Amino acid sequence: MATQADVRRIALSLPRTEEAKDRFAFSVLNKGKPKGFAWVWMERVDPKKPRVANPGVLAVRVANLGQRDAILSSDSRKFFTEPHYAGFPAVLVRLEAVTVADLRTLIAEGWRCQAPPELTNETKDVEVKKGAKKTTTSPRRRESRSR
Repeated sequence: MATQADVRRIALSLPRTEEAKDRFAFSVLNKGKPKGFAWVWMERVDPKKPRVANPGVLAVRVANLGQRDAILSSDSRKFFTEPHYAGFPAVLVRLEAVTVADLRTLIAEGWRCQAPPELTNETKDVEVKKGAKKTTTSPRRRESRSR
């Protein structure tokens, strides 16, 4: 089970991430503008009243509608959507149903969707260092191999 504290810790570990001052939401600066990638779901409890924050559900940005549909069809206990998000590349995530590892992947992918390319390229190497070994060849050695 994941919590909002896990969301905050994971989101703020990503480069140039900011937490909104007025609500539970995270964005990354892209061309000087904050681009949201994870935020608390604002649920319509009463049709005639304003939406209210549901702290048990996180909305997370995804790359496109195809990815959204794939995630939604993978596990309806964890992921869902609502009419408000029709045609928008985001999924709603029940925090009580996902693991912290699931959450880490979702938030990182949401961040990549909104972060500037130079920043996402920079972080690819960081992730490789955390995981499996990456073999590197020096430019001089590559040059001699190609001859």
